[in-house]
Amino acid sequence: MENDPAANRVFLTGATGYIGGRLGPRLLAEGWHLRCLARSARKLQSRPWAADPRVQVVEADLADTSALADALRGCDAAYYLVHSMEVAGSDYIRRDRELARAFARAAAQANVRRIIYLGGLGEMGDGLSQHLSSRREVEHCLADGPVPLTVLRAAMVIGSGSASFEILRYLCERLPVMVTPRWVSTECQPIAIADVLRYLVQCLRTPATTGQTLDIGGPQVLTYRQMIQLMAAALGLRRRLIVPVPLLTPRLSSLWIHLVTPVSYRVARPLAEGLKNRVVCRDDRAQRLMPGPLMTVREAVAAALADPQLGPLESAWGDAGVLPGDPDWAGGKVFVDRRSTPVAATPQAVFDAVCRLGGQHGYHRGDWLWHIRGLIDRLAGGPGLRRIARDPGHPRFGDPLDFWRVVGIDPPRTLSLRAEMRLPGVALLEFEVSPAPDGTAILTQTARFKPRGLAGLAYWYAVLPLHGYVFSGMLQGIRREAEKP
Repeated sequence: MENDPAANRVFLTGATGYIGGRLGPRLLAEGWHLRCLARSARKLQSRPWAADPRVQVVEADLADTSALADALRGCDAAYYLVHSMEVAGSDYIRRDRELARAFARAAAQANVRRIIYLGGLGEMGDGLSQHLSSRREVEHCLADGPVPLTVLRAAMVIGSGSASFEILRYLCERLPVMVTPRWVSTECQPIAIADVLRYLVQCLRTPATTGQTLDIGGPQVLTYRQMIQLMAAALGLRRRLIVPVPLLTPRLSSLWIHLVTPVSYRVARPLAEGLKNRVVCRDDRAQRLMPGPLMTVREAVAAALADPQLGPLESAWGDAGVLPGDPDWAGGKVFVDRRSTPVAATPQAVFDAVCRLGGQHGYHRGDWLWHIRGLIDRLAGGPGLRRIARDPGHPRFGDPLDFWRVVGIDPPRTLSLRAEMRLPGVALLEFEVSPAPDGTAILTQTARFKPRGLAGLAYWYAVLPLHGYVFSGMLQGIRREAEKP
C-alpha cells in the first residue's frame, strides 16, 4: 500500500464492535479521515457511516504483522479496540497478548505517531480477575514498542449494547428476587458511553495525553447493589430484593447469567469474575486534561433505555439506542410476531381496509376475545374498547382507537398503533403496505411487545397460543376486505 500523505487520517480497529461502531461517526464529525481494519469488509456495510468517502476499509488479519504494517502506513494515530472474550476458555488471554504484540510491531514499522487503547479500570496489584489482568497485559504489550501509547481505563460502560449494562438490565427485568455473590457490595464508577466516546475523540487533539494512562469514570461511585436498584427504578419496577450469599462463585454466577439473560456464558464469565474488583478512578487527570460535562448514572441509564425498537428516539444516536451491528440482545428483548400476505388489490385499497380496523368494524376474527380483553382492561382501569376515532375509517396521528393510539401514519403505506391498555410492557401493532410489480400489494402485519419485568414475560407467553388464531385471522380479514369489488 502506498504511503498516504493525509495528515488527519486515523486507523480504527474494532470498527464493527460496540465502541468502534460508535466511535467511527464521531471521528468523522470531528473532521478525521478513517482507515478501518476488518477481516471482512462486508461486516461494515450495515453501518451507514461506512459509506462516507472519507472512510477506507482494508481487509487484513491482526496477527499478520506485515499486512498490518501496510494497512497502518500513512496514519497519524491508531485506535486499538480489540478484545477476544468470546474465545473459549482462557485462550482469549493468550490471543489478546499475541495480537497486541503484533499490532505494536506493525505500528512501529508504519511510523504511526501514537496508539490509543481503551482498557479496564481496576485496583492495581495482585488479586485482579483474569479479565482485568488481560487488559493490563495488553497495555504492556502495546507499550513495549517505540510508539507512544495512550491508555484510557474505564469501568462499566452504560449504554445500550454494552454487555455489562445489558446483563444488569436483564437481571433487573426478570428477577424480582436476586441471590447474589458478595461482590454486590463492590464499588464501581460507571461511565456513560457518550462520555467514553468524548474522551476517545478529545484525546486525539490533546497532545498532553500522549504516553499517559488515564482513568475515566462518571461523577458517581456506587455499589452494584445501588446500581441494581437504580436500574429497577429506571425500568419502572419495584425495588429488587437482593440476598448476598458467600458461596456463589463467579463460575456459578456466570452460569446463572447465561440462563437468565441472552448474554453467552463465554462473555458473562470474565465479566462476572471482574465484579469482585473495586473499579474506581485513582485521580481526575483525564477530566483536567480533557474537561467536559459528565453524565450522572441516572442520566446515562435513561439515555441507554431510550430504545428505538419501539418508537423514535428523542435523543441523539450517540447517546442512546441500538445501532446496526450491536448484539441481538442489545436494547432489551422485544418479542416480534410478523406476518405477510399478497393482496389482489391496489395499495390504496389495502391501506383503506387497514384503516377500518377496530370500533364497530371489529378485527375480522376472534372479536369475542378482543371484547373480553377490553372488559378486563376496563375493570383494571384502562380505556377498554369504547374509544372511537374522530373520523372512523380515516385515522389521524394521535387518534384513539379502542385501546390503541395512532402513533404513526403515512398513507397509503404505514399505520402504527400503540397499545394503551393495561399491560406489563409496551405493545405496538404495525401495518406496512408495499406495492407489487403487477399493481397489487403486499401487506405486512407486525406485532411487537417489550415486556416489563417477570410479569411481562409471563404475559407474552400466556397470550402466545392465541396469536396464530387472532393475528392470522386479522391479516386474512384485511386481505378479503381489500379484495371486495
